[in-house]
Amino acid sequence: MRKKLLSWLAAIVAAVPVILIPAAAAPAEAAGPAMLPLTVTNNSGRGEQVHLYVLGQYNGRMGYLNASGQFAAWPGGGNPPTPAPDVSIPGPGGGASRQLNIPIGFGSGRLYMSFGEKLKFFLTPNGLVQPAPWNPSDPNRNILFDWSEFSYNSLGIWLNSSQVDMFSVPHAVEVTTSGGSTKRTGELKSNGRNNFFNALRNQPGDWAKLINTRSDGTVLRAFAPRLGIESGSFSNTYFDGYTTQVWNTYKNTTLTVVPIRDEPNKKYTGRVDGSGVMRFTNSSGAQVASFQRPSTRDVFGCDGRLAAPDGVVGEIARSLCAALHRSTLGYIHTAPTYNPAEFYTRGITDHYSRKIHAQMVDGKAYGFAFDDVGGFESLVYDPNPRSARVILTPF
Repeated sequence: MRKKLLSWLAAIVAAVPVILIPAAAAPAEAAGPAMLPLTVTNNSGRGEQVHLYVLGQYNGRMGYLNASGQFAAWPGGGNPPTPAPDVSIPGPGGGASRQLNIPIGFGSGRLYMSFGEKLKFFLTPNGLVQPAPWNPSDPNRNILFDWSEFSYNSLGIWLNSSQVDMFSVPHAVEVTTSGGSTKRTGELKSNGRNNFFNALRNQPGDWAKLINTRSDGTVLRAFAPRLGIESGSFSNTYFDGYTTQVWNTYKNTTLTVVPIRDEPNKKYTGRVDGSGVMRFTNSSGAQVASFQRPSTRDVFGCDGRLAAPDGVVGEIARSLCAALHRSTLGYIHTAPTYNPAEFYTRGITDHYSRKIHAQMVDGKAYGFAFDDVGGFESLVYDPNPRSARVILTPF
C-alpha cells in the first residue's frame, strides 16, 4: 500500500515529515485485536532511563496513549506555545521489555523513545509542537532520542523505523502474524551505528557537518541533508550540477516512468522541451505531468518542484525523486529501477541514505521520503497482526 509524506500537525515548529498510512475507521469486524500488544525491548546496552511516548490520531482527534492503550486528546495550548502535560511512559531497563497497547483505529502514530531525559513537547491553539533538534534552540537538541512510526487500523499494522529526518537510536521493528510467524526489519549490522557515523565523517564535502555531538562527547544523531540545508550546514547547490545534466540528457532522450511495479503497462514517457520543462505524456499522447528542474532542496525533500500529490503527478514525482537520490536518473532511462546494485554508484548521490542502507542487515532503510519506491524501506506490514515489537538494538 502506498504511503504519503504528510504534515502531521499544523503547529509543528519545523517541517517534520511523517511516513504513514492513512488511518481508516475500524469496522465492527476488524482483522486484528481491539488492542494490539506492542512490546518495547531494551537491548541498547545503555544504562540511562528510557522514556516512551505514544502519540497520534484517534477518532479524528490528535492525542496520546497511556501504556494500557487509553486515549486522551491534547488540551488547548497557547501562543507562545505552552508546555504539554507529561505523557511519558517509563520504559524498560537494560535487557527488559515493556508492553504497550495500541487500540485499533489509532493512526499517524509515533512511538518516541528518549534516553536519560524526558522530551519537551509544547501546545499551541492548533496542536502539538514536536521535538525538532535540527533547530539549535530546540530544548530537545541535547537529548538522545528517536522514534518509530505506525498506523493500526482495520487493514492491519504498518510499522517502520525512519531516518527521513535523522539517524539516532538504532532500533528494529517487528510484527507477529496471526499464524505466529514474524516479520522484522530496521536491524543494524554489528557496530553499525559507529560505522555509519565514521563513514559519514570520512565522506568528502559537507556530510560530516550533519553529525550532532553533545558537549560530553555523545554522538546524538546525524541530520538528513535537507535539514542540513535548512540549518546552513550543508550545501544548497549539491545536486544542481547533476540535475542540470539529467535535464539536458532528456532533451534528446526519452525517459520512461513505470510507477507501479505490478502495473507494467501503465507507463509514461517524458522529454525536456525548449523551455526546460520535463513533460510527461500517457500512451494516448496526452500530457499528464510536467516538472521544472528541481533545486537541491527539492531533491532532498522530495517536495517543491518534486511535490507528489495523489494521482499520476505524484506517482511520477515519487519515481523521479527516488531515482535522483539513488543517482540512476540520466543513466538508466526507465524509472524506477529495482536493482539495488545500480543505486548510489555516482560521486554525486545521497551518501547519507547510501551509508544507512549499507549498515542494515537486510539493506532496507527509510533514508529519504520515497525510499519505499521499489520496496527498499524499513517497514513491516501485516493485515492480521497478533502483536508488534520495537527492539532498541545495541549501540
